[in-house]
Amino acid sequence: MYAIIATGGKQYKVSEGDVIKVERLDANVGESYTFDQVLAVNDGEMKVGNPTVEGAVVEASVVSEGKGKKVIVYRYKRKTGYHKKNGHRQYFTEVKIENIKM
Repeated sequence: MYAIIATGGKQYKVSEGDVIKVERLDANVGESYTFDQVLAVNDGEMKVGNPTVEGAVVEASVVSEGKGKKVIVYRYKRKTGYHKKNGHRQYFTEVKIENIKM
């Protein structure tokens, strides 16, 4: 059984027991979190929502929070001497999928 959920402007295919990194959530480590934007569920038969599947939720627990690897943003314009170097580290929340309910 798997589900496709939407959070943080992205879509994730999840199954029970999966650990995924999503955009930062408003939940502390150890708390449970419920994803209610379930786009599709497959339990032998595919159910696709329009836009979401009614009554379907995915329950998860927050494992950790942190920052991702640094991404270098380098801007350059030739012949002008313009160089600009910035770094960015995106915050994430790591969650473990506990249950998929229909």
